[in-house]
Amino acid sequence: MLMDQPIKAPIHLSIAAVERDTGLSKDTLRVWERRYGFPNPERDHFGERIYSIDQVDRLRAIRRLMDTGYRPGKIIGLSLEDLQALAESVSQPAPIASEDQAADLDQFMNFLKSHEIEDLRRQLSQRVLRLGLARFVTELVAPLTEKVGDTWARGQLEIYEEHLFTESMQVVLRNAISTIPQPGNRPRVLLTTFPSEPHGMGLLMVEALLALEGCRCFSLGVQTPVWDIVLASQAQDIDLVVLSFSPVMNPTL
Repeated sequence: MLMDQPIKAPIHLSIAAVERDTGLSKDTLRVWERRYGFPNPERDHFGERIYSIDQVDRLRAIRRLMDTGYRPGKIIGLSLEDLQALAESVSQPAPIASEDQAADLDQFMNFLKSHEIEDLRRQLSQRVLRLGLARFVTELVAPLTEKVGDTWARGQLEIYEEHLFTESMQVVLRNAISTIPQPGNRPRVLLTTFPSEPHGMGLLMVEALLALEGCRCFSLGVQTPVWDIVLASQAQDIDLVVLSFSPVMNPTL
């Protein structure tokens, strides 16, 4: 007589885990739940929200489309299959690159996909020395960041892999910026993003180029409240405020 097999309980994620996995904040998830009826979490025995894997997959796909410019209200009712098909249809082909540049980008993508992060950082650091910081930003960081974003939007990279790339590139850029000789006192530039903008790569790229031009840069990182931007500008006697934006700027609309 065959023994009954134990029934495996469906896997659910907490709201904190969904936030880490998708990059969508807890507040955004709650707003969507009230406004759109999705996601539709269950509750655990403590009364806390828990999300099925199917819902998390849809949330990932929605987030990818938001990064290409879609507003959640237009796509949140679509099935996972429709979301994936839409992502394929809107994904823009990369600009035509030379064979050497394409091979370079593929090499860095291979490091990322195979999780050889130390090799990725070492090769990026060597490329800074070879190209100089200005060319490194414009000829490598910009197209490679675009390629990573496009690959992620197609569902061919996991969020944690995109985060590994971002962190690695930020480490290399910050190290390179720190070697630039101390500029004069003017112009004084403040760099940041608004509270609903979580992306900071573009901000760091601009900081590198401005520092090379002799600007005195003060970076607040990302997601700074508007009033704090005003206070920081006054406290640091800022001449110019630089703000970075992306299509995911306002995810609750």
